[in-house]
Amino acid sequence: MHYYTILPPPDLAAYIRCFWVLEHEVSACKPYFHKTMADGCAELIFHYQGRFDEIAQSGKTALSFTSGLSGPSSQFRRFCIGESFGIFGVYLFPFALPGLFKIPACELVNEMPDLQTLLGKKGEELEEQMMLAENNEVRVAIMCRFLRRCLLKSAQPEPAAFAMINQVIQNNGLTSVAGLAAQNNLSIRQLERKFKTFSGFSPKLFSRIVRFHTAMNAYGDRNKSLTEIAYEAGYYDQSHFIHEFKAFSGEHPGSYFSGNSEATEYRDV
Repeated sequence: MHYYTILPPPDLAAYIRCFWVLEHEVSACKPYFHKTMADGCAELIFHYQGRFDEIAQSGKTALSFTSGLSGPSSQFRRFCIGESFGIFGVYLFPFALPGLFKIPACELVNEMPDLQTLLGKKGEELEEQMMLAENNEVRVAIMCRFLRRCLLKSAQPEPAAFAMINQVIQNNGLTSVAGLAAQNNLSIRQLERKFKTFSGFSPKLFSRIVRFHTAMNAYGDRNKSLTEIAYEAGYYDQSHFIHEFKAFSGEHPGSYFSGNSEATEYRDV
């Protein structure tokens, strides 16, 4: 398995957290299973080799898109594939959806539209370019050109909203909602409305998801107990941590941090 990330150029760094690539040789006799966790950020995803099936909780499978958007999510998803694959992803900040595409983030929460549904003819053309690109360096260049054109055509929405969401991310989800509203001269209701438009979630739920990711980022540190991970991420006790982790991942944190999870194999590369 081969996984790596690429930093965006400075002019796009306010919208893109990173580009990423995941490639793996797989056979039908030993399929690869992958789980995505709840995430406050959206991702543009291009399957330039192979195509996954999504596994519903009922066990039924449905073919996933070739390219599309994974919107901000409060839930986990499971996928499987029985052939070698290559995926190129664009990991976006939450406010990139209204900032780049003029789409309120709340309209895409827990949704995975294909690129043509999301962007019409432009999405179809972008998919074709990305599929035909000779390598991932070229894919980065294609995406940068495309996103720069989006920025030129998009009226820049409220930088204050960007700053509020970034503050929650930088504080690992431990920012006081009331304090954030007061700092920005907003009522709680006004703050919640702006947050939902630009992140897809209420500030409280978004903060919970960010805190969950803070805990997940401790993966690989074998010297920390679950209790230590919980307290360092801001959970008031281990029981609270386990409950939140199960809600956003569908599994006990002990399984995740031991490496026995469908969500960790790529992290062990």
